Amino acid sequence: MTRSKVLIVDDSRFIVHRLTVMLEEISTIQHIFTAGTYAEGNKLINEVQPQIVLLDINLPDNTGVELLRTVRKKNKAVKIIMITNQVNDHYRRICGLLGANYFVDKSNEFEIIPDIISQIQSSDLLQVQ
Repeated sequence: MTRSKVLIVDDSRFIVHRLTVMLEEISTIQHIFTAGTYAEGNKLINEVQPQIVLLDINLPDNTGVELLRTVRKKNKAVKIIMITNQVNDHYRRICGLLGANYFVDKSNEFEIIPDIISQIQSSDLLQVQ
């Protein structure tokens, strides 16, 4: 089975820690990278080419929406999971139009992230065969 590289882009150390602990339990994840800003996230996306990106909408130096737009211009295959407390329909619609694969409410849906990653990895495995 292919092992995935995952990038977490979020400026909250607490959220990054919680996600990292959750994701370390998934044996099919090869490596977890983290970034706290748009600039760091953009740099790591280009350098490590992760298969999955968990992306917060609110970043200190730009928005996750802009990073989503930037990533989609370069890479259509990467799976992007928006993780946010900004769960209104406006952001959900914009992120969907820009190519986010999933939109997760940090406050109420955090625990479904490992299942989403498993779904992504299963569908990628089916596409490869």
